[in-house]
Amino acid sequence: MKISRQEALIQIITETNVETQEELQKLLREKGFNTTQATISRDIKELKIEKISYNGNRHKYAVRVASNNNENNESYKHILGNGITSIDYANNIIVVKTVSGMAMAAAAAIDNLDIKGIMGCIAGDDTIFLAIKDSNLAEEIIGEIKNVAKYAY
Repeated sequence: MKISRQEALIQIITETNVETQEELQKLLREKGFNTTQATISRDIKELKIEKISYNGNRHKYAVRVASNNNENNESYKHILGNGITSIDYANNIIVVKTVSGMAMAAAAAIDNLDIKGIMGCIAGDDTIFLAIKDSNLAEEIIGEIKNVAKYAY
């Protein structure tokens, strides 16, 4: 339940400009998660979600973009470790399958890892396509993603 709720929380803040915990609570309730403000507050802290500025003086929740790789890795382990269901490649395309609704959050995490050889990524609802510079790098890139996620296939 907790993992599903946190995945829904990440999906909501990735797709919607959420400014308050009350608004987040309402949106989670619409997705079937009847939770307290205290639980949401703990989830926000655990997932390292922060408020960022947008449209001048407005603020919204966002997945934290940390300033160094160790902090990035810690922030993204949860998203990648709990969001990825499989990862494979064909030539110079890596295909990452995720839990439904988690592809955008996982793609943002992968983008922020700054892995050499990834040219870019496209995310849908549960699938990410990573375009890589050279097909010889595919296994190495997959290894780096797995290492950060600590995800055992």
